[in-house]
Amino acid sequence: MNIHALLISRFSQALADMGITDAPVPIARSGRPEFGEYQFNGAMALAKQLKQKPRDIAAQVLEHVKLDDIASKLDIAGPGFINIHLADEWLASACQQALQDTRAGVAQQTPQTVVVDYSSPNLAKEMHVGHLRTTIIGDAVVKLLEFLGHKVIRQNHMGDWGTQFGMLLAHLSDKLNKNQVAETALSDLEDFYREAKIRFDEEDGFADRAREYVVRLQSGDQQCAELWHLFIDVSISHSEEVYKKLNVSLTRADIMGESAYNNDLAPVVAELKEKGIVVEDQGAQVAFIPELADKEGNPAVYIVQKSGGGYLYATTDLAAMRYRSGTLNADRTLILTDARQALHFKQTEIVGRKAGFMKAEQTYEHCPFGMMLGSDGKPFKTRSGGTVKLVELLDEAVERAARLLAARDTGLDADELKEVARKVGIGAVKYADLSKNRTTDYVFNWDTMLSFEGNTAPYLQYAYTRIQSLFRKAEVAPTALQANISIEHEQEHALAVQLLQLEEQLNVVARDATPHVLCSYLYDLASHFMSFYEACPILKSDVPAATRASRLALAALVARELKLGLELLGIETLDKM
Repeated sequence: MNIHALLISRFSQALADMGITDAPVPIARSGRPEFGEYQFNGAMALAKQLKQKPRDIAAQVLEHVKLDDIASKLDIAGPGFINIHLADEWLASACQQALQDTRAGVAQQTPQTVVVDYSSPNLAKEMHVGHLRTTIIGDAVVKLLEFLGHKVIRQNHMGDWGTQFGMLLAHLSDKLNKNQVAETALSDLEDFYREAKIRFDEEDGFADRAREYVVRLQSGDQQCAELWHLFIDVSISHSEEVYKKLNVSLTRADIMGESAYNNDLAPVVAELKEKGIVVEDQGAQVAFIPELADKEGNPAVYIVQKSGGGYLYATTDLAAMRYRSGTLNADRTLILTDARQALHFKQTEIVGRKAGFMKAEQTYEHCPFGMMLGSDGKPFKTRSGGTVKLVELLDEAVERAARLLAARDTGLDADELKEVARKVGIGAVKYADLSKNRTTDYVFNWDTMLSFEGNTAPYLQYAYTRIQSLFRKAEVAPTALQANISIEHEQEHALAVQLLQLEEQLNVVARDATPHVLCSYLYDLASHFMSFYEACPILKSDVPAATRASRLALAALVARELKLGLELLGIETLDKM
């Protein structure tokens, strides 16, 4: 059910009946309940076109629009707004349909092929907090797009290639020659990287060996390739551990690392040269981009091949664009990285489109996000100023949740408490991030994210368990409920309106890759349910059976939407808490 789309359709037809076919149909939500739930705000724009007063136009629209089955009242306010008051009977019927639908009334969209590039850790090191946002925002977006019927291709553009691997492979070779097992040698990638870097900077001859390994690796030397595969395999297993803890859907099959494009880098540069898009400048192959010129008129510089012949991220990203748009036939390509890379991807799109690497109708959407900050307002670090390993952050979240739950009267046994702590801790970290507009920075705060009050995962998880408890007390399963929903109370009306706005919000998230919109919806839904629960008794002995069944049905639909929404965000629900 999409009320917004339904109203646009009805008002579009009304305008067509008035002989107006090319006007926008602005439908907005009302800010205050006395103005109804929605407003048609098109009369002002039509006033100039028709040379009439907005209120007179609004009156004509009212004569033509057919909303008798949906609205209980339509009235004109101010200079010509049409307020739409949704009818209780229609809301009840729509909620009934949503409850009987396994998708909670959410329709699928016209399917597209969507490539989503996210997570993309550097395999030379372990995943750290800097990978959290891209991983969980990206995963929420892909789950939601799949739910809406799209063919989603996950692309984990892992950093598995580059000059640093010469240093790492030389160090690994020495470790293996001392009879160490690769998994043991690479059990802590940060320590391993640090050891190799110290040797590179300080040990005589090691830097030369490292450079030799780079040459051998890039030339396809078999022994070097075997070492590289061994390193990559162990490093990927570190990432898989994080993905499992995070309840993220990425698998090895989704990996399309930088090395996957190696054979296409020279052809990409050759094609750019042939089309005159890049020229040689001081030995390098460079694209000059006048569209992004500075104040003095100097075009932006975009290097695709260094003077020594080496390739750059730009080259790999152009090859990836060509592969995704050509081979995968992506209608949309979404790339989730931090905002500092916005200019790079803008340049990549301009150069790639000039080269014909994408069709005009295919979109290339960089979805930037801000940084995760500590309480000091600076990028989140350890107390000693080091990088925080993501796996350690997640373990700490579960430990903190366990301590909080142990202090509450939960009635859970040890195993149940452990499982609840895992879901609450991981959910809290994810939701604290996902609930913020991705384009902004946010401050990481344990106390806020683990709170059972406010816009947090624990609050939503608790709201869900409260409804499950309600059904246990009622001694009826939500799936076995037989009820005719009726809307008679103010809070029932408000809750029903909220329940029927899910599809609108999911469509916004799908369009803009903004999971915080879904978070806000779920928080508002839980808050509406709490108000409804307090104002509308359900299990009291004096509540008529039909009213009791109707209110249980509304509660069941709330639970279904909470569970669905949290699952799309990658957050697990609980029956007891």
